[in-house]
Amino acid sequence: MALIVTNQTFQNEVLKASKPAVVDVFATWCGPCKMMLPIFEEISKELGDTYTFAKLNIDEERDLAIQYNISSIPTLLFFKGGDLIAKESGYLNKDALTAKIKEHLG
Repeated sequence: MALIVTNQTFQNEVLKASKPAVVDVFATWCGPCKMMLPIFEEISKELGDTYTFAKLNIDEERDLAIQYNISSIPTLLFFKGGDLIAKESGYLNKDALTAKIKEHLG
């Protein structure tokens, strides 16, 4: 299951994670975000041994959204070794999301 991260927990849970991390930047009012929620959760259960999965509410954590130049949601951030290596915006179905994770994080 995906972690909920905040400004206070982001560094430890994502940047210092022992595994590559996928962060779903979302808002509770966002239609495509709601559509992607069960997909993200399902993949987090399937691939959670290999990757860290986290969710970041853009309305509650604006500083992080600004820091990573999030201009639309949903946006996925891909981190490896504490570095942002890729960013994908827009709804992705399960196959597309799985492919992006493997493409960006190996």
